[in-house]
Amino acid sequence: MRFALLGIVLALAQAATDRPAVTVRGRTYTPASILARNMGSVEDQETAFPPHKVIGNIYYVGTRTLSSFLITSPEGHILLDTTYERNAKVIQKSIEQLGFKVADIKVILGNHAHGDHQEGDAIWKEMTGARVLAMAEDVPALMQMMPGGRTHPIDGVLHDNDTVNIGSTRLYARLTAGHTRGATTFTMKAGEAGKSYDVVFFSSLRAPAVSTPAIAAEFDRTFPFVRRLPCDVPLGDHPAEYDMQTKYAKLAAGGPNPFVDSAGCFAEADIQEAMYRALR
Repeated sequence: MRFALLGIVLALAQAATDRPAVTVRGRTYTPASILARNMGSVEDQETAFPPHKVIGNIYYVGTRTLSSFLITSPEGHILLDTTYERNAKVIQKSIEQLGFKVADIKVILGNHAHGDHQEGDAIWKEMTGARVLAMAEDVPALMQMMPGGRTHPIDGVLHDNDTVNIGSTRLYARLTAGHTRGATTFTMKAGEAGKSYDVVFFSSLRAPAVSTPAIAAEFDRTFPFVRRLPCDVPLGDHPAEYDMQTKYAKLAAGGPNPFVDSAGCFAEADIQEAMYRALR
């Protein structure tokens, strides 16, 4: 009985700290529910989601809950977000299932300096010889990310509105700080069926429980900035941020590409800004 009561008390204490709650577009979120939605279980983080074409030359090669994208060109490919180091073989298999070669990866990018997005940079550098580029403000945090004691590779430093070019593919690196000092949202054009679409690879916009004045200043710039980005295809560093599973299920039905979703471009920004404001 004593242990049962203790369990109840601990559960209630945990629930009491999971505040605030915000309701956006008819759904209620708490800090814990957002984190659980993004990360899932360890199995989710390590299990490949079926690799698939998103639009144009953009392919999903990540896991159930950790995004990784391959952006292809005849001159070489870009890998965006390596996720955890232990996922290297999982991502490699997904790339090969799509008919591409990891040896053709020439550039490695990351959305922000957290292990679930960029811990694998070093091993992918070893596997491919690709150049690892990072936003200047995230370099100090990346240099502390040393799986197996290996120095985190940084072959080039990006600044806001710099471009990453391979062949005719051009990505713009936009500083959307807050979640980390150098959180980076990448934008590009993708063509499909004779039309051109604005694609946005959003970095996380999730605020900490307590924002310092410096972090608050970053978010106060970032939220209005991201809403000004031209957007037809919203993507994110966690699949749940753009409802990937629902959209992927619609691919089999044919019809319009479900990843073209201009109406949903800023749905995640709405959730995260509401939570940020509620936490302040």
